This record gives sequence, C-alpha cells and structure tokens, in this order.
Amino acid sequence: MNRIANVAVIGNYLPRKCGIATFTTDLVTALSDSKKDLNCWAVAMNDRPDGYRYPSKVKFEINQNSIEEYRLACEFLNINQVDIVSIQHEYGIFGGEAGCYILQLIRQLRVPVVTTLHTVLQNPEPPQKKVLKELADLSAKVVVMSEQAVDFLNTIYDIPRGKIALIHHGIPDMPFVDSGFYKDQFGVEGKKVVLTFGLLSQNKGIEYMIRALPTIVEKHPEVVYIVLGATHPHIKRSQGEEYRQSLVQLAANLGVEDNVLFFNRFVEIQELCEFLGAADIYVTPYLNEAQIVSGTLAYAMGSGKATVSTPYWYAREMLDNNRGVLCSFKDSEGLSLAINDLLHNEIKRNAVRKNAYTFSRNATWSQAACHYLTLFSEVKAQRASQPVFCCNSPFFILKKSTLPELNLNHLLTLTDDTGILQHATFTIPERNHGYCLDDNSRGLIFAILAQNLLPDTKTAFDLQKRYLSFISHAYNSQTTSFRNFMSYNRVWLEEQGSQDSQGRALWALGVCCALSRESGCVALATNLFHKGLTVASRLHHPRAISFSLVGIHAYLARFSGDTKVKRVRLELAQKLSSAFSNSTSENWPWFNDILTYANAKIPQALLLCGQWLAKDDMLQKGFSLLDWLIQLQVTDNRFSPIGNDGWYLKDRSVPKFDQQPIEAQAMIETCLLASKMTENSNYYEMAKKTFNWFLGENDLGMPLYDYSNGGCRDGLTPDGPNLNEGAESTLAWLLSLVSMHNYESEIKNLHFTSSFGLEQQDEAVSGNLLSEVETTSSGA
Repeated sequence: MNRIANVAVIGNYLPRKCGIATFTTDLVTALSDSKKDLNCWAVAMNDRPDGYRYPSKVKFEINQNSIEEYRLACEFLNINQVDIVSIQHEYGIFGGEAGCYILQLIRQLRVPVVTTLHTVLQNPEPPQKKVLKELADLSAKVVVMSEQAVDFLNTIYDIPRGKIALIHHGIPDMPFVDSGFYKDQFGVEGKKVVLTFGLLSQNKGIEYMIRALPTIVEKHPEVVYIVLGATHPHIKRSQGEEYRQSLVQLAANLGVEDNVLFFNRFVEIQELCEFLGAADIYVTPYLNEAQIVSGTLAYAMGSGKATVSTPYWYAREMLDNNRGVLCSFKDSEGLSLAINDLLHNEIKRNAVRKNAYTFSRNATWSQAACHYLTLFSEVKAQRASQPVFCCNSPFFILKKSTLPELNLNHLLTLTDDTGILQHATFTIPERNHGYCLDDNSRGLIFAILAQNLLPDTKTAFDLQKRYLSFISHAYNSQTTSFRNFMSYNRVWLEEQGSQDSQGRALWALGVCCALSRESGCVALATNLFHKGLTVASRLHHPRAISFSLVGIHAYLARFSGDTKVKRVRLELAQKLSSAFSNSTSENWPWFNDILTYANAKIPQALLLCGQWLAKDDMLQKGFSLLDWLIQLQVTDNRFSPIGNDGWYLKDRSVPKFDQQPIEAQAMIETCLLASKMTENSNYYEMAKKTFNWFLGENDLGMPLYDYSNGGCRDGLTPDGPNLNEGAESTLAWLLSLVSMHNYESEIKNLHFTSSFGLEQQDEAVSGNLLSEVETTSSGA
C-alpha cells in the first residue's frame, strides 16, 4: 500500500539559528502531529564541527563541508528504510561548489526524494543552475512556495510543470485578535506597533524604515518600531554587530531612538507569536526583488497583520488583491506614506488584515503537513506504478554463463537446533517471530534436492533431520493436522495451521519420501505423510491442494503402488480441476477474482495430474494457465511478478510492487516442468528469464541475491530490494538455484527426456524440478 510511515527531512534544525532551521523544525513537528503513527525525523546540517545540541527528532548529523558524511548519511537513510526523503534546499547550507555535495547523497538513495526549494534564482551562475537542474532531475517532486518560483523553474531551468508542486510556506495557527491583547508584555501598551522580525543582515533594509520614522512619528507620536531578531550568525562571525550598531546610531541621529526598540535575540515560536500579536503593522523593507519566499512575511500575514513591503517577488504575489501595501525599494518616503495611511485609516487597515488572514488559512502548519503527506503518498504511488528499469547490476546474469554455486552461509545462520527462524532484520536472525512450519517445509525440500550438489553430504543430512524433526513436532494428533507457528521459546501458537502450511508440509514429506538418501528420514517422512493425508482431504483452496499434489506425485515416484495415496490424488485432482469449472473467460481464466502469491504452483499441479492421470483437460488447463501467467508477468522481456500491494484484482491494473521471491520460485519450477514435458525451449528460456530476476534483471536492475552470504532479500520494493533476508526469500532463491542446477545437469548428461515421459518408469515428481528423481533402473 502507499501508506507513508517513515519520513526523513534533511535541512538545518533548531537550535541552529536560521530560517531554514525554523522551517525544518516546524515541518517535522507538523508532520509528526498530523499522523500519530508516522515516524518523522531529521538529518541536520552542521555549519560548525561541534554541531548543536539537537532534540531527539534529529537522528543523524552532517558536517556540511565533509563529502564523506553525505555518503554515510545516504547509507544511514537506506538502512532505515524510509518511505520519503524531504530535502530543504538552500545553496548555502550544503558543501561544495554551489552546494553540490547534496547530490552525492541523493544519487545513491534507494527511496524517492521530494525537494523543497527555498531559493530559486532568476539569473543563476552556471554551477548554481547545474546543481539545481540535477537536484530536480533526481527528485520525484520539487516543492516551491510561490507561483513565481513555478514559472522560474519551468522557463529558466526547464523543469516540467508536472514535476513542480506549490505548497505555501507553513505558518502557526494564530487567532485573529486585537493587537492590544499582547502589548503589555513588551511594555508598549497604548502604542501603535510597527514590527520587523528575522535575523539581521544588511539586505533587510531596516535603515530605510528607520529613516521613515520621523515623518511617521510626526503624525503618530505613539508609534514604536520593534526590530526583533539576532544578527545572522554568519554575519556576526565576520562583521560582529556592526550593522545593528549602525541602526542604533541612525535612530539616535534622527531623534527617534525612543521610538525604536531592538530585541537582540532569536525567539522561539511561542514568543514570536506574541510579538506578532502585539503588532499593528508589519514591514519588510528588503532591498532587492530577488527573494522567492519569506517566512517572516508568511507568518505576519497568517497572524492577520496589515503589511507594508517593498516589491520583492514573494511580496508582490502574496500581498496582491489588497492583502498588503507595496512601496518602492529604498524608498523611506514611500514607507512613511503607506504606514501613515494605514494608521490613519482603521477601516482600510482592518480590511487588509482580514484579507491576509483569510488567504493564509490554507497555509497553517497542520494544512501544510496534509499537503506534504498527500504529495508524499502520490510520489510513493507513482514510484510503485512506474518503475524505472536500468539493468546496471554488476552481478551475474544467466545467459550462457555458469550458474552460481550453492552458498549455505545465510541458511545456516537462520537455522538453529529447533529449525529455521522465519525472519531476519537485514541479515540477522529475528528471534521475536520464532519459527513456522512453512519455512521448515521449504528447508526440508531444499536440503533433499541439494544433497547431490553439496560436497559435504553430512550438511545436507543434518539439515534434513533438523527440518523434518520440526515437521514431526508440528503434527497435532488431536486435530490430525499440522501446527504452523511456534514462538522462539518453543511454544506452539496455534492448534492448527493454515491450509497452505498443511499442503506445504505434505509437499515436503512427499519429496523426502521420494529422494532422501537418509533411511531414517524416509521412514519418518513416510509415517508423517500418511498421517497428513487426513488433512489433505479437508483442503479446499486450490493453492493448498496444489502444494499437496506436488508432494503426492513425489511420494508416488517411490511408492507407486500405494492405492490409498492414488485415491487421494484423484480426489484432490478432481477438486482442483472443478475449481476452474466456472472460469470461462479467456482474459481471466483464474479460479477467483484475485491473483496473489505462488500462482504458478497451480498450473504445475494440473500438469502433473494431467500427465499421470491421462487427463487432457487438466493438461490443457495447466498449459493455458501457465501461458497466461507468463504473459501477465513479462515486461520488456524481463520477469515482472505481480506485486503484493493489494495483489492483482480482476479488471484492475497489475500492482508492480512489492515483488516476492516466492513467485519467481514457483514460475521457475513450473516452466522447467513444462519444458521437460514438451521439449519446448521457450519454457526453459522463461525459467532463465525468471531466474535472472534474482540476479538483477528486474524492473529496477538491482539484484536480490546476496552474493556475500548466499541469502536473498525479502522482495523488490519501488525503492529497491527489501534489505531483510528472511527464510522464505532465502529458500525461494536456493530452491530456484538448485532447480536450475538439476535441470542443467540433465542437459549436460543428455538426459533431457522428461522424468514423467518414460513409460517404463514409475511416476516421478517434478516441477521445481521439484523432482529430479533419477531415471535409473532403480527409479521406483
């Protein structure tokens, strides 16, 4: 599903003092508050080696000038499997020329990126333009906060409009109140307050506002101008308080020092809202037009302040339609005229206030968070439905090369004295979820099919005994069925397992009866197999029936005269065939309206039954279903299995992700069986195509097979392989590999004749080749 559960935001963060830090902190807080089950956290950019004392929401820090730390941050984000990375971009907060180091991080991310641009230049330097264009190319969406920015990105940077999202700058949700309510807190009761806030620097143009004060004070002596904010840290490091002192001296020279109050500090959001509440007029006298967004202006409008501003880009757009008053740059006279007019005309001032406040209601942080989450969900859905294929895997792709050798390292890591553990966190066994019959059945099948391929048969026999012992312990004589889930402390969690687990147990026991070279295993498996036949008759789901039939055919390869098993086979075969009696649609020949997992196992069972029961209708149905599944799951000549994001519902689109190894395993086994039965090389080519899905020839061009330990990653997500390597996926890989090895061995030894096609031999199991039953004189 496209649920957003884990979001990382990269940017400056409080207590670092700057506008980006405030924005990032507010965004993380708003996103966290909007969804209680959302894990939203920050990666903070540091402009000094010792960093800052961040709150717990910051989980990783990057020294902006250390390119190696960007690489480490990328690795950290990938390991934490976030759904979305949200980047707050300003050239100056990232290292390298024009802030290019951030690209190093994004290029290797396995998750979609949404970038919010806090600066969009009309006349960028070539490095700046190059960085922003690549940043946009690497991002799934680019967020801006004004229409002017949308136009610049499209016309100057050639970024398609469809890739750009407009989300207004978030603001606190403040009430529309009379300014007198807060004035006593700052000693300005009875005064008319004009306010400017933000980090001080020369480009703010505050000197022009101070020069306007004598004219304003002449008509409105009750006016006080509050300049709120610390000097920008970077300015302070290089120039100290020179700019602030020049403003203080200017006010004194003009005789308005009593009408100017400097609050030289960086204020938290609560106090800032109180300052805004006390203001009658807000002013931004910035010196040039090249400002695409202003958080201070957004905050002032959101608190319902009548605003006077110079016409920089953001102000022109935001203060349109009588939401504020504009005057020229560096125009003290224009500022004084505009402010005097608003102070004199209360009706006009209140109209401007109301227009600004009403316009800003859609930009409160709670609303902004909803807009971001909607965008994140759209990006995730787009990533799932439109994968970008780039087969750049450095790993082995099966063409005419040698198959990889069996590597049991990870399998042995997952296996303990009890059996095989279900899950892993990355490559580490996860004990909290314990064991299950399904995986130990898969393990038993693999240990038997691999016994001729391993140099050390003792390992194969030890694994067979361990997994078979688990299956034996799973049998519940009271319910005459198998239990599935067991906790790590060896306590059964249910009295009877799912239908799939029953069928898979019979499959494993049948293979053990047919192929194990350990006599004790054969004896126990035969006993358990007969006990399990009772539950086989109670199965009704076609997939569980199919698992059972594959095992029954394996058993009959060794004990072909077992009348009872033959009767059960006929009963289950008829039940499986009848499930398709109402499936008459050529476009949807399936037994119900949804395709889920291990789908190819059903045509495999039909092919086996059709072959050995001489049922042409079953053969025909098996081949037609297999061909249909192949058609559905091949895209651009590569295997693209049905994803588990809702599965594939009839008359709906095929979900691309998450793709599961179990589906590839089932397709390989059935295609190899079909190839042996028909000598049609197309089925073998399909098996190879599907096998290569594990090795990187897939929708993302990324291998699922872990060559370092022989394990397999848990699926292919829109963001790349799921980095966990659990039992199901690892055994799906190993079973696929051993099936390919056994099939290749037949070709090399010129034994391409189907194990099922020789009249003089007893029935043999196949499919995965789940049945490389040797066709020797002692075949039965």
